[in-house]
Amino acid sequence: MVRVTTPAGGVASGDALIVGRIFGIAAYSSTEGDSVELSTIGVFQLPKASAAVLAVGGRVAWDNTAKEVTTPAAGRFPIGVAVEAAGNGVTSVAVRLDGVATAAA
Repeated sequence: MVRVTTPAGGVASGDALIVGRIFGIAAYSSTEGDSVELSTIGVFQLPKASAAVLAVGGRVAWDNTAKEVTTPAAGRFPIGVAVEAAGNGVTSVAVRLDGVATAAA
């Protein structure tokens, strides 16, 4: 767990959040300016870009505009690997967060 300051708009429990170079899942709801703990490793079921085709063990990234997991590409934040296959039309996927603080690709 990593403690960060909640950004503008606040965050709900279970929401994905990028703070600087850290990606994590909020452990609880928090209002703007308060602290919140983010899980940066572990397996989480996350929303997925419907058209993205992900293989077990394939690298995945977070599209912070659409707020969903997708394939790595420029402007997307690398977050870990898919732990299940998720094809076209599937709207969520289990992802193992790798806890690596990084910048968008």
